[in-house]
Amino acid sequence: MGARPEITAWRPRVEGIDEVFHAHFADHAYPMHTHDAWTLLIVDEGMVRYDLDRHEHGAPSSVVTLLPPHVPHNGDAATPGGFRKRVLYLNTAQIDADLVGRAVDRPVLRDPRLRLRVDQLHRTLQRPGDELEAQSRLALVSERLAVHLRDEPVAPQVHDSRIAYALRDLLDGHVVEGLTLREAGERLHAHHTHLVRAFSREFGMAPHQYLTGRRVDLARRLLLGGMRGPEVAASVGFYDQAHFSRHFKRVVGTSPGHYARTGSASY
Repeated sequence: MGARPEITAWRPRVEGIDEVFHAHFADHAYPMHTHDAWTLLIVDEGMVRYDLDRHEHGAPSSVVTLLPPHVPHNGDAATPGGFRKRVLYLNTAQIDADLVGRAVDRPVLRDPRLRLRVDQLHRTLQRPGDELEAQSRLALVSERLAVHLRDEPVAPQVHDSRIAYALRDLLDGHVVEGLTLREAGERLHAHHTHLVRAFSREFGMAPHQYLTGRRVDLARRLLLGGMRGPEVAASVGFYDQAHFSRHFKRVVGTSPGHYARTGSASY
C-alpha cells in the first residue's frame, strides 16, 4: 500500500480563483483528465512528468506550469519519493481564451519573478482576512502570465496620480467594510491591475497595506478608549482576533493587549 497523500484544498474568498490545492503524493499517477479552469502549478519538492496534447513535459521546482482549460493532461512523479505541489485553479475570466493554444504549446514558464509571485500569492491565500492582498497579487500574476503567452514586453509603469488618489479616497470611505479590487475598478472605471500599480507607484505601498494601516490606526484609538481586543477586531474590519493581532503587531511592534495596557498607565 502506498503512502497516504497529504492534501489541503479550499475555495478562497478571492474572485478569480476557483480552488487552491496543496498536495504531497508519494506514488499517485493522474490519468488523462481535463479541468474547466486554468491550472497554475508550482512544484516545491520532486518533479512532475505529464503529457499535454500528446507532448511530454516536465515540471521541476524552478518553473511555473500553466495548463489551459479543457485540454487533456495526466501527471505522475518523475523523481523518487513523489512530489509536493501547490496549484491554483484560475477562473477562465483571468486569462483570455484566445491564449489557450499558446499555453498548449508552451506550458512551462521559466520566470523566477513569476515563480516568486505565485509562491507569495499562495502564502497570502493561507491567511484568512487578507483577501485584498490576494486580489492584488493575483492581478499581477495574471498580467505576467498574459505577457508570457503573448510574447510581449512588460508594459512600462505609467504614472497616474489621479487614479491613485481616487483609489485612496475610496479606501478611506470603506476602511471597516473594505471592498474588492473589482468593485474599486468598476467605481473608478479602471482595470484592477492598473489600480494596484498606480497606487503603489504614487504612495510607495500597495492598496492592501494602506487599508491595513488605516484599520490599525482606528484600532489604536479604540483600544486606548477602553474597548476590548475582540470587539476592536470586529469593529475595524479584521477577519478575527488572530488576523487583527498579527497585523497590529506588524505595524505597531507590540500586541494589542500590551498596547492597551500601556494606555491604562498614568503619566
